[in-house]
Amino acid sequence: MEDSAIVELYLARDESAISETAEKYGPRLRKLADQLLHDPPAAEECENDTYLQAWERIPPHEPRTYLFPFLGKIVRHLAIDACRRRSSEKRSAVFCELTKEMAECLPSGRGDEAESAAEAAELARILDAFLDRHREEQRNIFVRRYWYFDTVPEIGRRYGFSQSKVKMMLSRLREELRAELEKEGYTP
Repeated sequence: MEDSAIVELYLARDESAISETAEKYGPRLRKLADQLLHDPPAAEECENDTYLQAWERIPPHEPRTYLFPFLGKIVRHLAIDACRRRSSEKRSAVFCELTKEMAECLPSGRGDEAESAAEAAELARILDAFLDRHREEQRNIFVRRYWYFDTVPEIGRRYGFSQSKVKMMLSRLREELRAELEKEGYTP
């Protein structure tokens, strides 16, 4: 079923929207959560919570042409929250590793909610422009690592690179991003 038809089911408050979503995107959503959590039952819980949040957010949102990115953002945030809960229990792994990698580039959050939202939008604009200036391969590797949480070995296999080449590419991209953010007035 096409995304726009699935969104129409949500808008009509037809519960089959959830089963259609699960059929079309369930495995991908579960994999995205599991990339971060490395815990299939927790990933499945995030997937199911994603359907509930989609039900609650459609309407007012109508992601007819971007349903998977809409769902992916939800499941990703749920998995990050689950990972944060785990880290508070001293059982974190991937999320902490990625946080350390990106901490050298990104500014720490500060200020009130409105200021934080404005800063997040500005950072998103800078990051989009930064990625647009790089080759597709570099963009894909960056996104695979920091959006999909792929491991360095997984990225290497996907693109036919050695792990050291992937690590070097990511290191250079982070360094360039840090420099770009500093140029824009942001400091880590």
